[in-house]
Amino acid sequence: MTELCDLTFAEARKLLLERDFSAVELTQAYLDAMEAARGLNAYVLETPEIALERARASDERIAKGEAGPLEGLPLGVKDLYCTEGVRTTACSRILGDFTPPYESFVSAKMRADGAVMLGKLNNDEFAMGSSNETSAFGVVINPWRRKGSDAALVAGGSSGGSSAAVAARICLGATATDTGGSIRQPAAFTGTVGVKPTYGRCSRWGIVAFASSLDQAGPIARDVRDAAILMRSMAGYDKRDSTSVDRPVPDYEAAVGRSVRGLKIGVPKEYRVDGMPAEIERLWAEGAEQLKAAGAEIVEVSLPHTRYALPAYYIVAPAEASSNLARYDGVRYGARVNGRDVTEMYERTRAQGFGPEVRRRVMIGAYVLSAGYYDAYYVRAQKVRTLIKRDFETVFADGVDAILTPATPSAAFGVGEMANASPVEMYLNDVFTVTVNMAGLPGVAVPAGLSAEGLPLALQLIGRPFDEETLFSAGAVIEDASGRFSPERWW
Repeated sequence: MTELCDLTFAEARKLLLERDFSAVELTQAYLDAMEAARGLNAYVLETPEIALERARASDERIAKGEAGPLEGLPLGVKDLYCTEGVRTTACSRILGDFTPPYESFVSAKMRADGAVMLGKLNNDEFAMGSSNETSAFGVVINPWRRKGSDAALVAGGSSGGSSAAVAARICLGATATDTGGSIRQPAAFTGTVGVKPTYGRCSRWGIVAFASSLDQAGPIARDVRDAAILMRSMAGYDKRDSTSVDRPVPDYEAAVGRSVRGLKIGVPKEYRVDGMPAEIERLWAEGAEQLKAAGAEIVEVSLPHTRYALPAYYIVAPAEASSNLARYDGVRYGARVNGRDVTEMYERTRAQGFGPEVRRRVMIGAYVLSAGYYDAYYVRAQKVRTLIKRDFETVFADGVDAILTPATPSAAFGVGEMANASPVEMYLNDVFTVTVNMAGLPGVAVPAGLSAEGLPLALQLIGRPFDEETLFSAGAVIEDASGRFSPERWW
């Protein structure tokens, strides 16, 4: 029998329904693999008892012919998702051992579809980071290594635990969140597929908030088909989320393998940034040729306000974070550091509970929202955001079906390599991804090759609102032409 942990989502689903093995056997195989890979620090909490209990229930439903779309398939859940009766911390000290009495909409929907939860996955504290080095539980280690080197690499952020776990075969797929690239960038760093859906496609209810107008739930998986399967179970209308959109959820899996003949794919000239590595330029050109060979038309397009996206994002996101994180005060839940009075307790709790990156962004957010600076910074950033959105609308109105760009400006970097860099240098990791969140559009990162050092590189496809199907079709073309990538086991 094929190694159970090497099966894709689609393969495991088929063999489970054919009773080649049981959900309990599959789950136990992953629990064993997780134990062997603890050095990656991908999980912050393992839930073997819950996993086996749900696997047994899945076997019973499969035997009765009542299997759901994700029946018996073991998944990891990012620690930003509230899980009923299971500790949820957003990987921050300030939440302590917070155990929510409710389940997020997305994880509840996946559970109802039969998914088995293996545990909670590591992430940057409150999703603020591009390398998963800000987590209170420590850095996640990328399962990939540079050729001839044993140096530890980051798995990307904020969903580094999700991407590392999928790449290392210690879960079949994982939930993640994307505020400025936090699904697509870690997926690119680990040779996995990451999907940031259209804003409003997946409910944010029960997911710890970072920046409410930018956050979106999505999947990280091993290939495009697996991502499409997961996406269908994650998407849907939720009346508890005022930004959730009430429209039918398509069969995304059916779009995988669909012809791209006749599609118009835009290549934006503004994404050719100064200092871009030659291998990224080459990868981008190869991706365009792959889509052209499959029958798509490649056209150059202009997104003139792209250059302002990163600075505008790092005004809007911290402003919303400052507002959202005001609730963590040591009064109702989470950690508390006592003081002489309530004011000192509040100050000490937040000073000791939040890490340096979170404190930095909260302070920036408070500053740009303060009297005298609100109009100069926040209002202006929102105006720029409108212009960025209008750029995309203009391109799509001209008949472009999707836009092809690099996913990241480089391959994964080493743990600690950016320690002495300025915050701005770290933020530049999001240069190709933040526009998608600012405009509320769907995007997918698909592995497309390897760097000279043997590390995965990815391309990004950006689509029209609620047209994730085209992204799955085009993404599958790139995947089929480029091949699939997995790290050699060293852990």
